[in-house]
Amino acid sequence: MTIRVVVADDQELVRSGFAMILDVQEDIEVVAEVGDGAAAVAAVRDLAPDVALLDIRMPVLDGIEACRTISASSSCRTVMLTTFDSDEYVYEALHAGASGFLLKDVRRDDLVHAVRVVAAGDSLLAPSVARRLIEEYTAATARPAAGEALSAERLEALTARERETLLHLGRGLSNAEIAGALTVSEHTVKSHVGNVLSKLGLRDRIQAVICAYETGLIAAGGPTGSWVSPSGE
Repeated sequence: MTIRVVVADDQELVRSGFAMILDVQEDIEVVAEVGDGAAAVAAVRDLAPDVALLDIRMPVLDGIEACRTISASSSCRTVMLTTFDSDEYVYEALHAGASGFLLKDVRRDDLVHAVRVVAAGDSLLAPSVARRLIEEYTAATARPAAGEALSAERLEALTARERETLLHLGRGLSNAEIAGALTVSEHTVKSHVGNVLSKLGLRDRIQAVICAYETGLIAAGGPTGSWVSPSGE
């Protein structure tokens, strides 16, 4: 299956370079190159690509807002591109729905790998790294753990075991580690993870980490967080 990609960057040489690297791959087709976030949103709407590469700093609409709109209105997965290695950018990009984050000096092979990984439904950032970023960013900015967009009431859709699973996802645990913690098989954990993502409308495990913090299931401030169950369990 061919992976369809939109490349969005306001620097023509950068987006053309990325497009050329990707378009020569047998399994990747660049369906559009655009220079601003609004054009990226329109291209995703009109062309239904699998992956969008979005520069964070673009005119008309920046990459993070474009990512937020794309994530809310389509199944296209996004990878953010920037020259700045900043925890704030990473946090905001992941919060907007991004599945990956790359610096613009990324190696050719790593760029191609990133597109394939994200198109397959995986994330470029390990959940454990996402948990650390969320902990550090919320602590540094005094940002509240619970956001307006994610209410603890959403967790009422989950069973008690699914809430436990989300708790462990929020702590960055792998399926094998969750299986050990819950004393169940990895197959059962995969089923629980799938149910959690489906019921909460989350794209991947990274979004589950963010959800665990912003619903208050995990309270920021400790090395692993603490479970604050809305049901008191």
